[in-house]
Amino acid sequence: MAKLTIVYGVIFIAMGLYGYFGISTESITALIPTFFGIPMLILGWLGLNEKYLKHTMHIAAVLNILGFAGTVSGLIKFFKMLGGAETARPAAVTVQAIMAVLCLVFLILAVKSFIDARKNRIKSE
Repeated sequence: MAKLTIVYGVIFIAMGLYGYFGISTESITALIPTFFGIPMLILGWLGLNEKYLKHTMHIAAVLNILGFAGTVSGLIKFFKMLGGAETARPAAVTVQAIMAVLCLVFLILAVKSFIDARKNRIKSE
């Protein structure tokens, strides 16, 4: 799970940098995925050490809950946009939707990993 967290961190950093430098340098908010990805990258790197794995992955899961909660409105706007609704910044809505989906997928994988770890611990006792 630590390696996946590193991958997610890199993806979020790239999304934010692309959003800011590739789409619009008008607002610093385009870098929010980068600000989110940096702690993910650090948590993943720390999680490579077995001593810190449990705590860092729980923190990463909480971070993804917050990320999903903060971007779920973009996901809703994205589906409305697909239905023909006008949006002020379609690129920003798209990036928010992608981030919401990625956060949700990470959260699902994290919960599955926690359940599997608990089952393995119970079996070994």
